[in-house]
Amino acid sequence: MDEWRFPGRATPPGSSVYYSIRFAPSGLRDDLARLAGWRHEIAAIPDTVSDPVVALRKLDWWREEFDRTLAGAPRHPLTCALAPVLVRHRLPAAPFLAIAARAEAEIRRHEPADRPALEAEEEGDLGALFELHARCHGLVDADRLARVRRLGGFCGQVERLRDAGRRLRAGRPVFARDRLAAAGLLGATLATAGARGRLVPLVAAAAAETRDHGALIAAADLPACLRIRARLAQRLLAELTAPDADVIDARIALTPLNKLWHAWRESRRRPAAPQ
Repeated sequence: MDEWRFPGRATPPGSSVYYSIRFAPSGLRDDLARLAGWRHEIAAIPDTVSDPVVALRKLDWWREEFDRTLAGAPRHPLTCALAPVLVRHRLPAAPFLAIAARAEAEIRRHEPADRPALEAEEEGDLGALFELHARCHGLVDADRLARVRRLGGFCGQVERLRDAGRRLRAGRPVFARDRLAAAGLLGATLATAGARGRLVPLVAAAAAETRDHGALIAAADLPACLRIRARLAQRLLAELTAPDADVIDARIALTPLNKLWHAWRESRRRPAAPQ
């Protein structure tokens, strides 16, 4: 059984990626799921491997495996399934390598210097996956692909905020370095005296900036699967910014039924003409 088809290991029922691909053209779903599988496997390395040296070695193996895939000699079941997808849609290597580069930054605990650097990090991760999905839909226009990456970056910022507590406890960055410095929190952890109280306003400010950033991205002419991810991210962001929300001590998520409803509503919208 191919665990990388849809639904599968990287696209489990109930997840946002599941509902976005569920409303994609049926002939694309397996290809989109396999591309999501690449990001799933790469992004899992910082989450599942605690030793940075071992994590970097594992990441290097995946990079070498991608080179073998491009050369027509994949070994892993995922890359064996991905190889024809790359050829069928003429996918460039850059987005795959960008996802790996973001994972390396996570392993090395790299802190983005400022807000633009944080946005660029997310565009190189989920934004890169969005680009690959857009290309599978036939998008090649540079302007539209740039908007696709920004849209993915917005969704990535929402995920970063959703996981703020887990990331902070693991010593992984949530905020830009300049914001931490302004709050007197450089090098601070949740265990640092007074840090928790100073982190709450940072979460609120980051959420507001993320919301404003997403509102500026024109997405009406993009494929439904990407619009669905963005709509679900917007709904999640609303939950994260509710007055009683606690993203530091709890993981807030939309219910599967809520996701299904918003995914269906977005899928029914008639796409706008390309801008």
